[in-house]
Amino acid sequence: MHRLGGAAHNLGQPWVGKFAREDPEGVAVARIEDVAKRAGVSISTASRALNGHPRISRDTARRVAEAAQSLGYVASSSAYTLATGRNRNVGVVLPYIERWYFGTVLAGIESRLMRAGYDLSLYDFNGSAEQRASVFTDFLLRKHVDALITVAVRLEPHELEVLHRLDKPVLAVGGPVPGAATLRIDDFGAAKLATLHLISLGHRRIGLIGGDTASEMDFRQPETRHGGYLEAMAESGLPVSDTSFFPADFTIAGGYAAAKTALSDPRLSVSALFAASDEMAIGAILAAKDLGMKVPEDVSIVGIDGHDLSEFFGLTTVAQSPRGQGARAAELILEVLSGDQPASPTDTLWPIELVVRSTTTRYHAP
Repeated sequence: MHRLGGAAHNLGQPWVGKFAREDPEGVAVARIEDVAKRAGVSISTASRALNGHPRISRDTARRVAEAAQSLGYVASSSAYTLATGRNRNVGVVLPYIERWYFGTVLAGIESRLMRAGYDLSLYDFNGSAEQRASVFTDFLLRKHVDALITVAVRLEPHELEVLHRLDKPVLAVGGPVPGAATLRIDDFGAAKLATLHLISLGHRRIGLIGGDTASEMDFRQPETRHGGYLEAMAESGLPVSDTSFFPADFTIAGGYAAAKTALSDPRLSVSALFAASDEMAIGAILAAKDLGMKVPEDVSIVGIDGHDLSEFFGLTTVAQSPRGQGARAAELILEVLSGDQPASPTDTLWPIELVVRSTTTRYHAP
Protein backbone atom coordinates (compact mmCIF):
# COMPACT_ATOMS: atom_id res chain seq x y z
CA MET A 1 0.00 0.00 0.00
CA HIS A 2 1.42 3.39 -1.00
CA ARG A 3 0.07 6.55 0.59
CA LEU A 4 0.23 9.33 -1.96
CA GLY A 5 -0.99 12.84 -1.24
CA GLY A 6 -3.23 11.68 1.61
CA ALA A 7 -5.03 9.01 -0.43
CA ALA A 8 -4.33 5.30 -0.33
CA HIS A 9 -3.74 3.53 -3.65
CA ASN A 10 -3.04 -0.17 -3.95
CA LEU A 11 -1.01 -0.50 -7.15
CA GLY A 12 -1.57 -4.25 -7.21
CA GLN A 13 -5.40 -4.09 -7.46
CA PRO A 14 -7.29 -3.62 -10.74
CA TRP A 15 -8.42 -0.07 -11.48
CA VAL A 16 -12.09 0.49 -10.72
CA GLY A 17 -13.94 2.62 -13.25
CA LYS A 18 -14.11 3.12 -16.99
CA PHE A 19 -11.47 4.39 -19.35
CA ALA A 20 -12.59 7.25 -21.57
CA ARG A 21 -11.62 5.64 -24.87
CA GLU A 22 -11.72 2.18 -26.45
CA ASP A 23 -9.67 0.43 -29.09
CA PRO A 24 -11.29 -0.69 -32.38
CA GLU A 25 -12.39 -3.96 -30.77
CA GLY A 26 -14.19 -2.22 -27.95
CA VAL A 27 -11.61 -2.94 -25.24
CA ALA A 28 -11.06 -0.16 -22.73
CA VAL A 29 -7.68 1.58 -23.23
CA ALA A 30 -5.84 3.37 -20.44
CA ARG A 31 -5.07 7.07 -20.80
CA ILE A 32 -2.28 9.14 -19.30
CA GLU A 33 -4.92 10.63 -16.97
CA ASP A 34 -5.65 7.15 -15.60
CA VAL A 35 -1.96 6.53 -14.99
CA ALA A 36 -1.60 9.85 -13.17
CA LYS A 37 -4.61 9.12 -10.95
CA ARG A 38 -3.39 5.63 -10.11
CA ALA A 39 0.09 6.93 -9.22
CA GLY A 40 -1.26 9.92 -7.27
CA VAL A 41 0.52 12.54 -9.35
CA SER A 42 -0.46 15.23 -11.80
CA ILE A 43 -0.91 14.45 -15.48
CA SER A 44 2.13 16.54 -16.40
CA THR A 45 4.27 14.70 -13.83
CA ALA A 46 3.09 11.33 -15.13
CA SER A 47 3.89 12.39 -18.68
CA ARG A 48 7.36 13.61 -17.71
CA ALA A 49 8.07 10.42 -15.77
CA LEU A 50 7.06 8.20 -18.70
CA ASN A 51 9.16 10.31 -21.05
CA GLY A 52 12.26 9.88 -18.89
CA HIS A 53 12.45 13.48 -17.68
CA PRO A 54 15.83 13.79 -15.87
CA ARG A 55 14.39 15.86 -12.99
CA ILE A 56 11.70 13.37 -11.97
CA SER A 57 12.73 11.53 -8.80
CA ARG A 58 13.40 7.82 -8.94
CA ASP A 59 10.55 7.13 -6.49
CA THR A 60 8.03 9.08 -8.59
CA ALA A 61 9.28 7.46 -11.79
CA ARG A 62 8.89 4.04 -10.18
CA ARG A 63 5.32 4.72 -9.01
CA VAL A 64 4.28 6.02 -12.41
CA ALA A 65 5.90 3.06 -14.18
CA GLU A 66 4.13 0.62 -11.86
CA ALA A 67 0.81 2.39 -12.44
CA ALA A 68 1.29 2.32 -16.21
CA GLN A 69 2.17 -1.37 -16.14
CA SER A 70 -0.78 -2.33 -13.94
CA LEU A 71 -3.17 -0.44 -16.24
CA GLY A 72 -1.60 -1.76 -19.42
CA TYR A 73 -0.92 1.79 -20.56
CA VAL A 74 1.02 2.01 -23.81
CA ALA A 75 2.16 5.40 -25.08
CA SER A 76 1.63 6.08 -28.75
CA SER A 77 4.92 6.90 -30.43
CA SER A 78 3.14 8.44 -33.40
CA ALA A 79 1.05 10.66 -31.15
CA TYR A 80 4.19 11.70 -29.26
CA THR A 81 5.95 12.58 -32.51
CA LEU A 82 2.96 14.54 -33.76
CA ALA A 83 2.59 16.45 -30.50
CA THR A 84 6.26 17.21 -29.87
CA GLY A 85 8.03 16.95 -33.22
CA ARG A 86 10.43 14.51 -31.54
CA ASN A 87 11.13 10.88 -32.44
CA ARG A 88 12.69 9.65 -29.17
CA ASN A 89 15.88 8.72 -31.01
CA VAL A 90 19.39 10.04 -30.34
CA GLY A 91 22.28 9.51 -32.76
CA VAL A 92 25.75 8.61 -31.42
CA VAL A 93 28.94 8.97 -33.47
CA LEU A 94 32.12 7.04 -32.54
CA PRO A 95 35.50 6.55 -34.23
CA TYR A 96 35.73 3.00 -32.80
CA ILE A 97 33.20 0.59 -31.34
CA GLU A 98 35.43 -2.31 -30.28
CA ARG A 99 37.81 -0.34 -28.01
CA TRP A 100 37.14 -0.34 -24.26
CA TYR A 101 36.80 3.40 -23.69
CA PHE A 102 34.37 3.97 -26.54
CA GLY A 103 32.34 0.85 -25.79
CA THR A 104 32.05 1.86 -22.13
CA VAL A 105 30.96 5.43 -22.94
CA LEU A 106 28.41 3.97 -25.36
CA ALA A 107 27.09 1.63 -22.65
CA GLY A 108 26.55 4.60 -20.33
CA ILE A 109 24.72 6.56 -23.03
CA GLU A 110 22.54 3.62 -24.02
CA SER A 111 21.57 2.75 -20.45
CA ARG A 112 20.43 6.31 -19.66
CA LEU A 113 18.58 6.72 -22.95
CA MET A 114 16.79 3.40 -22.52
CA ARG A 115 15.67 4.43 -19.04
CA ALA A 116 14.17 7.53 -20.63
CA GLY A 117 12.44 5.50 -23.35
CA TYR A 118 14.75 6.67 -26.16
CA ASP A 119 16.22 4.68 -29.02
CA LEU A 120 19.85 5.03 -30.12
CA SER A 121 21.20 5.13 -33.67
CA LEU A 122 24.93 4.37 -33.86
CA TYR A 123 27.31 5.72 -36.51
CA ASP A 124 30.92 4.63 -36.95
CA PHE A 125 33.14 7.42 -38.33
CA ASN A 126 36.16 5.15 -38.74
CA GLY A 127 35.67 4.99 -42.50
CA SER A 128 35.97 6.99 -45.69
CA ALA A 129 35.14 10.67 -46.15
CA GLU A 130 32.20 9.60 -48.32
CA GLN A 131 30.85 7.45 -45.49
CA ARG A 132 31.10 10.35 -43.06
CA ALA A 133 29.43 12.74 -45.49
CA SER A 134 26.54 10.32 -46.00
CA VAL A 135 25.73 10.49 -42.29
CA PHE A 136 24.82 14.16 -42.63
CA THR A 137 23.25 14.00 -46.09
CA ASP A 138 21.23 10.83 -45.59
CA PHE A 139 21.29 8.84 -42.39
CA LEU A 140 20.58 11.61 -39.87
CA LEU A 141 17.62 12.70 -41.98
CA ARG A 142 16.32 9.20 -42.71
CA LYS A 143 16.67 8.00 -39.11
CA HIS A 144 14.91 11.12 -37.78
CA VAL A 145 17.20 11.57 -34.76
CA ASP A 146 16.31 14.26 -32.23
CA ALA A 147 19.90 15.01 -31.23
CA LEU A 148 23.49 13.88 -31.75
CA ILE A 149 26.20 12.83 -29.29
CA THR A 150 29.74 12.60 -30.66
CA VAL A 151 32.56 10.79 -28.83
CA ALA A 152 36.14 11.91 -29.65
CA VAL A 153 34.95 13.22 -33.01
CA ARG A 154 35.42 16.88 -33.95
CA LEU A 155 32.58 18.01 -36.19
CA GLU A 156 33.44 20.30 -39.09
CA PRO A 157 31.72 23.71 -39.29
CA HIS A 158 29.57 22.62 -42.25
CA GLU A 159 28.49 19.48 -40.36
CA LEU A 160 27.45 21.56 -37.37
CA GLU A 161 25.60 23.89 -39.70
CA VAL A 162 23.52 20.99 -41.00
CA LEU A 163 22.58 19.97 -37.46
CA HIS A 164 21.77 23.54 -36.37
CA ARG A 165 19.67 24.05 -39.47
CA LEU A 166 17.69 20.90 -38.61
CA ASP A 167 17.37 22.06 -34.97
CA LYS A 168 19.28 19.03 -33.69
CA PRO A 169 21.09 19.62 -30.36
CA VAL A 170 24.72 18.42 -30.34
CA LEU A 171 26.89 17.26 -27.45
CA ALA A 172 30.58 16.44 -27.98
CA VAL A 173 32.26 14.05 -25.53
CA GLY A 174 36.04 14.18 -25.34
CA GLY A 175 37.09 17.65 -26.43
CA PRO A 176 36.04 21.18 -27.35
CA VAL A 177 33.86 21.67 -30.43
CA PRO A 178 33.20 25.34 -31.23
CA GLY A 179 29.46 25.88 -31.50
CA ALA A 180 28.47 22.73 -29.60
CA ALA A 181 28.01 21.74 -25.96
CA THR A 182 30.90 19.61 -24.70
CA LEU A 183 31.67 17.13 -21.93
CA ARG A 184 35.34 16.30 -21.39
CA ILE A 185 38.07 15.58 -18.89
CA ASP A 186 41.22 17.66 -18.47
CA ASP A 187 43.60 15.30 -20.33
CA PHE A 188 46.54 17.61 -19.71
CA GLY A 189 45.76 17.80 -16.00
CA ALA A 190 45.22 14.03 -15.73
CA ALA A 191 48.66 13.31 -17.20
CA LYS A 192 50.27 15.93 -15.00
CA LEU A 193 48.57 14.47 -11.91
CA ALA A 194 49.80 10.95 -12.72
CA THR A 195 53.36 12.16 -13.26
CA LEU A 196 53.36 14.29 -10.12
CA HIS A 197 52.22 11.25 -8.15
CA LEU A 198 55.37 9.40 -9.22
CA ILE A 199 57.54 12.45 -8.51
CA SER A 200 56.02 12.78 -5.02
CA LEU A 201 57.19 9.23 -4.33
CA GLY A 202 60.78 10.25 -5.06
CA HIS A 203 61.09 8.98 -8.63
CA ARG A 204 63.31 11.05 -10.88
CA ARG A 205 63.86 8.89 -13.97
CA ILE A 206 60.30 8.53 -15.22
CA GLY A 207 59.55 7.16 -18.66
CA LEU A 208 56.41 7.94 -20.66
CA ILE A 209 54.52 5.31 -22.64
CA GLY A 210 52.39 7.59 -24.78
CA GLY A 211 50.28 7.43 -27.90
CA ASP A 212 52.09 7.15 -31.22
CA THR A 213 51.32 9.22 -34.31
CA ALA A 214 48.78 6.70 -35.58
CA SER A 215 46.81 7.07 -32.33
CA GLU A 216 46.21 10.79 -32.81
CA MET A 217 42.50 11.50 -33.21
CA ASP A 218 40.47 14.65 -33.59
CA PHE A 219 41.32 16.08 -30.16
CA ARG A 220 45.00 15.06 -30.18
CA GLN A 221 44.70 13.31 -26.82
CA PRO A 222 48.16 11.64 -26.97
CA GLU A 223 49.84 14.98 -27.59
CA THR A 224 47.84 16.63 -24.78
CA ARG A 225 48.74 13.93 -22.26
CA HIS A 226 52.36 14.09 -23.35
CA GLY A 227 52.25 17.82 -22.59
CA GLY A 228 50.97 17.20 -19.06
CA TYR A 229 53.86 14.81 -18.41
CA LEU A 230 56.42 17.31 -19.73
CA GLU A 231 55.07 20.16 -17.61
CA ALA A 232 55.13 18.08 -14.42
CA MET A 233 58.74 17.08 -15.10
CA ALA A 234 59.78 20.63 -15.96
CA GLU A 235 58.13 22.18 -12.89
CA SER A 236 59.95 19.64 -10.72
CA GLY A 237 63.29 20.45 -12.35
CA LEU A 238 63.68 16.94 -13.78
CA PRO A 239 65.41 16.35 -17.11
CA VAL A 240 63.50 14.83 -20.03
CA SER A 241 65.09 13.52 -23.22
CA ASP A 242 63.81 11.89 -26.37
CA THR A 243 64.82 8.54 -24.90
CA SER A 244 62.25 9.03 -22.10
CA PHE A 245 59.34 8.63 -24.53
CA PHE A 246 58.17 5.22 -25.73
CA PRO A 247 55.36 5.38 -28.30
CA ALA A 248 52.57 2.80 -28.41
CA ASP A 249 49.03 2.44 -29.73
CA PHE A 250 46.90 2.53 -26.54
CA THR A 251 46.60 -1.28 -26.43
CA ILE A 252 47.93 -3.85 -23.96
CA ALA A 253 50.17 -5.32 -26.66
CA GLY A 254 51.50 -1.88 -27.56
CA GLY A 255 52.21 -1.04 -23.93
CA TYR A 256 53.95 -4.38 -23.46
CA ALA A 257 56.31 -3.77 -26.39
CA ALA A 258 57.08 -0.20 -25.33
CA ALA A 259 57.76 -1.21 -21.72
CA LYS A 260 60.04 -4.04 -22.86
CA THR A 261 62.15 -1.44 -24.65
CA ALA A 262 62.12 0.99 -21.72
CA LEU A 263 62.94 -1.55 -19.01
CA SER A 264 65.51 -3.68 -20.82
CA ASP A 265 67.91 -0.83 -21.76
CA PRO A 266 70.45 -0.47 -18.90
CA ARG A 267 71.40 3.01 -20.08
CA LEU A 268 67.93 4.37 -19.21
CA SER A 269 67.54 3.06 -15.64
CA VAL A 270 63.93 4.22 -15.34
CA SER A 271 62.44 3.62 -11.91
CA ALA A 272 58.87 4.47 -12.93
CA LEU A 273 56.62 4.49 -15.99
CA PHE A 274 53.64 6.70 -16.69
CA ALA A 275 51.40 5.10 -19.33
CA ALA A 276 48.88 7.37 -21.04
CA SER A 277 46.19 4.68 -20.81
CA ASP A 278 45.43 1.84 -18.42
CA GLU A 279 45.65 -0.75 -21.19
CA MET A 280 49.22 0.34 -21.96
CA ALA A 281 49.96 0.32 -18.22
CA ILE A 282 48.69 -3.27 -17.95
CA GLY A 283 50.96 -4.19 -20.84
CA ALA A 284 53.86 -2.58 -18.94
CA ILE A 285 53.08 -4.64 -15.82
CA LEU A 286 53.19 -7.84 -17.90
CA ALA A 287 56.46 -6.77 -19.57
CA ALA A 288 58.10 -6.08 -16.22
CA LYS A 289 57.06 -9.52 -14.99
CA ASP A 290 58.50 -11.20 -18.07
CA LEU A 291 61.79 -9.35 -17.50
CA GLY A 292 61.97 -10.71 -13.97
CA MET A 293 61.18 -7.36 -12.37
CA LYS A 294 58.83 -6.76 -9.47
CA VAL A 295 56.12 -4.08 -9.54
CA PRO A 296 56.36 -1.75 -7.67
CA GLU A 297 59.66 -2.70 -5.95
CA ASP A 298 61.73 -2.47 -9.15
CA VAL A 299 59.48 -0.17 -11.19
CA SER A 300 56.36 1.85 -10.34
CA ILE A 301 53.63 2.08 -12.97
CA VAL A 302 50.64 4.42 -13.25
CA GLY A 303 47.98 4.80 -15.94
CA ILE A 304 44.93 6.85 -16.90
CA ASP A 305 41.33 5.66 -17.35
CA GLY A 306 39.96 3.57 -14.49
CA HIS A 307 39.75 0.51 -16.75
CA ASP A 308 37.59 -2.42 -15.63
CA LEU A 309 40.79 -4.49 -15.23
CA SER A 310 42.74 -1.86 -13.28
CA GLU A 311 41.60 -3.11 -9.88
CA PHE A 312 42.42 -6.71 -10.80
CA PHE A 313 45.99 -5.70 -11.63
CA GLY A 314 46.24 -3.41 -8.59
CA LEU A 315 46.97 -0.56 -10.98
CA THR A 316 47.34 2.99 -9.72
CA THR A 317 45.38 5.14 -12.15
CA VAL A 318 43.74 8.48 -12.78
CA ALA A 319 40.14 7.31 -13.14
CA GLN A 320 37.74 9.10 -15.48
CA SER A 321 34.64 6.82 -15.38
CA PRO A 322 33.72 6.54 -19.07
CA ARG A 323 30.36 4.93 -18.22
CA GLY A 324 29.52 7.89 -16.01
CA GLN A 325 30.54 10.26 -18.80
CA GLY A 326 28.20 8.48 -21.19
CA ALA A 327 25.29 8.61 -18.75
CA ARG A 328 25.90 12.30 -18.06
CA ALA A 329 26.11 13.06 -21.78
CA ALA A 330 22.72 11.43 -22.28
CA GLU A 331 21.27 13.38 -19.35
CA LEU A 332 22.52 16.68 -20.76
CA ILE A 333 20.92 15.90 -24.13
CA LEU A 334 17.66 14.85 -22.46
CA GLU A 335 17.58 18.11 -20.51
CA VAL A 336 17.85 20.06 -23.76
CA LEU A 337 15.20 17.94 -25.48
CA SER A 338 12.83 18.37 -22.52
CA GLY A 339 13.27 22.15 -22.63
CA ASP A 340 14.89 22.36 -19.19
CA GLN A 341 18.19 23.61 -20.60
CA PRO A 342 18.90 25.78 -23.63
CA ALA A 343 20.85 24.23 -26.49
CA SER A 344 23.85 26.46 -25.75
CA PRO A 345 27.54 25.60 -26.34
CA THR A 346 28.39 25.00 -22.67
CA ASP A 347 31.63 23.25 -21.67
CA THR A 348 31.24 20.68 -18.88
CA LEU A 349 34.44 19.45 -17.24
CA TRP A 350 34.12 15.87 -15.98
CA PRO A 351 35.96 15.12 -12.70
CA ILE A 352 38.96 12.80 -12.49
CA GLU A 353 40.34 10.96 -9.45
CA LEU A 354 43.76 9.60 -8.56
CA VAL A 355 43.22 6.03 -7.33
CA VAL A 356 46.38 4.75 -5.61
CA ARG A 357 46.83 1.00 -5.57
CA SER A 358 49.76 -1.41 -5.39
CA THR A 359 51.71 -0.62 -8.59
CA THR A 360 53.34 2.52 -7.20
CA THR A 361 55.59 2.96 -4.20
CA ARG A 362 58.38 5.20 -2.91
CA TYR A 363 61.65 5.13 -4.80
CA HIS A 364 64.41 3.05 -3.25
CA ALA A 365 67.92 3.41 -4.66
CA PRO A 366 69.30 0.08 -5.92
